[in-house]
Amino acid sequence: MKDTKGKNDTAKRQGRPVSRADFFPRLVAMQRFAHARNFAVFKTNNSGLPSRRKLTCIIDNFASDGDVAASEILDHYSQALLDHLEISSLPLLWNGVEASQTAETTDFAGFVKHIKPNVLPVSGVAFPVRLGGMGNGYTVFVANYFDLTSEAVVDLHDRSHQLMMDLLVLDERRSAPDEVLSSREISCLQLAGDGLVSEEVAEKLRLSVHTVNAYLAAATMKLDSVNRIQAIAKAIRLGYIA
Repeated sequence: MKDTKGKNDTAKRQGRPVSRADFFPRLVAMQRFAHARNFAVFKTNNSGLPSRRKLTCIIDNFASDGDVAASEILDHYSQALLDHLEISSLPLLWNGVEASQTAETTDFAGFVKHIKPNVLPVSGVAFPVRLGGMGNGYTVFVANYFDLTSEAVVDLHDRSHQLMMDLLVLDERRSAPDEVLSSREISCLQLAGDGLVSEEVAEKLRLSVHTVNAYLAAATMKLDSVNRIQAIAKAIRLGYIA
């Protein structure tokens, strides 16, 4: 059986998030930096067919009694967000009705794209992240009024990218196979990841080449990978090796 508590303890010691709740402080910090009112994280469903792709909200802090909800953003802008995600990595911006506007500085225009305004009673900015599959999505911030510089937009986009990468790693850890990698499997993966061939790994660990290959094959299977290279990459993302 999977040692979930042990993995969570290891992740905590290494400073990695163990649940989506761990992302709230980072999002709140980004919200304050943007002088925003609310935030949301949208992710794609990883459907192979464009017509079946959709965005779902996985984290948000919109109040139930507020004048707009994360679901309303998806109701109005989901298709525009999905279409944009296919062709561009520029942030998307929309203006709300009446006094809900966005300041336009001289160095701002090249950093964003505008989508249909005057639909919701708040302005919004959405930062796209494309990591492939379930790593695709947006971090979204809304406010009555935005006054962001290009430097702030770039900074928020960079932090959005890192946040989505960490979310992807968290999801991969959750979907990892039940068996936990053994210390020998981890050692073999680490040395293989350092560029050593099986014979060199065997010499380092004082094992036979056959045993090293058996450990690497077992680790590859446990990590649900198609080959050793993919297993090493996944082990790095999951924090098994450096």
